[in-house]
Amino acid sequence: MNTGFNQGSDRRLKLKIPRIVLSGTSSGVGKTSIAAAIIHGMKKYGYSVQPFKVGPDFIDPTYLSAVAKRPARNLDAWLMGERGVLKDFVQNSHDDISVIEGVMGYYDGFGGGSNFASTHHVSNIVKAPVVLVLDASKAARSIAATALGFVKFHRNSRIAGFILNKIGSKKHEDLCRQALAKLGIPIVGVIPRDASLTMESRHLGLIPVNEMKTLEQKIQSIAKSYSDYIDIEKIIETGNKAPSLTSIPQDDKKKQRVKIAVALDESFNFYYQENLDSLRRAGASIEFFSPIHDKKIPSCDGLYIGGGFPEVKGELLERNGSMKKEIKEKAEDGLPIYAECGGLMYLTRSIRYKKKKFKMIGLYEADTVMQKKLTLNYTRASVSRPCVVSGKNFTLRGHEFHLSKLESVSQDSKFAYDMDIGIGIRKNRDGMIQYNTLASYMHMHFALPNVAKTFVENCIVSSRR
Repeated sequence: MNTGFNQGSDRRLKLKIPRIVLSGTSSGVGKTSIAAAIIHGMKKYGYSVQPFKVGPDFIDPTYLSAVAKRPARNLDAWLMGERGVLKDFVQNSHDDISVIEGVMGYYDGFGGGSNFASTHHVSNIVKAPVVLVLDASKAARSIAATALGFVKFHRNSRIAGFILNKIGSKKHEDLCRQALAKLGIPIVGVIPRDASLTMESRHLGLIPVNEMKTLEQKIQSIAKSYSDYIDIEKIIETGNKAPSLTSIPQDDKKKQRVKIAVALDESFNFYYQENLDSLRRAGASIEFFSPIHDKKIPSCDGLYIGGGFPEVKGELLERNGSMKKEIKEKAEDGLPIYAECGGLMYLTRSIRYKKKKFKMIGLYEADTVMQKKLTLNYTRASVSRPCVVSGKNFTLRGHEFHLSKLESVSQDSKFAYDMDIGIGIRKNRDGMIQYNTLASYMHMHFALPNVAKTFVENCIVSSRR
């Protein structure tokens, strides 16, 4: 990382962290592909790049990681709080420059009607200049009205450059440039329209790189092509002008005392890097395994099954009977297990998808049925029953992202969460408990106090039995 340290008035170091935010006027303007192109271009200039993604999304960061060759991290003010966003950013910006991809439209925040948790909000927290992507496919001179609106909408928009995407011709480019010239903000990229340079999508987002390895090659190809149309030097120059940030000490890391097995393959790959890091800091070692390809789980003191799209690989999951049998037996023996969304689906009796029904583990008396309507919300829940990740009466924040619901849920089911924001499994209740297993539709970021610590402590207690 380029550093220019000096002693601050609060006796903490001031860090020079070059950084840039890449945002857009809305979803679907090409942010991920262009952010990947910027990362590729910076690496071509010899820079190491740390990628970040605004919001709770698990999928886009995998594309940024594929190009940067290091894990992308999420910055979400709802999940992490403002202090958590700043802390995670400062502590993990060890490279020459950090590139932050925005979420949705630049000013779209919590519930769509607030600036809270928007890309603009996060840009203000980390005090970063912003490059705004403008989709010019259906406009020319009018693009200036859109740009002016974004610049003037907030007193400090932080917008320091524009990238024009989907330009149809040299004449189209000239018209857009002439219209934008009066704003006095530089155009740092002009990308031509090319239908072949688009990524496949599912629901409201891209398909995880882990699910289809060919996607990694495609995003690298797109990044290379797009980078030729972007003024990488100008963006680096803009990033270098970002003000210094105050250092934040790293949390103490405890001695490793337990091992947690984490499901990671084509079906289960929705994990925040911070969640894995938090478990390690709390005293756990991590070993990955595949519920599709491995015959058994590694020897461990706890199990973490994250989200994903298990319905897509339902046949392969169903076929691996030895894995399903062992996980169920471990759960019945009291092994601490934490599962989210896709992990919850895997622990039910079955998954119905595209007129097929796949037999799953059957730990919970419920069946998963895929729906046409997507559930997408931030969530907030109070813990009404102690569980493997939290004691009673704590408030947990997270988000829901699923196209399924549980049917035939047993009336005797025990729930840990009472939700005041979000839908959950049944009637605003989530976090189903069975033995020492907790499974929920709610995804959590372990920036929340004590979540990783409580889970690791439960694994330690279980290992002593």
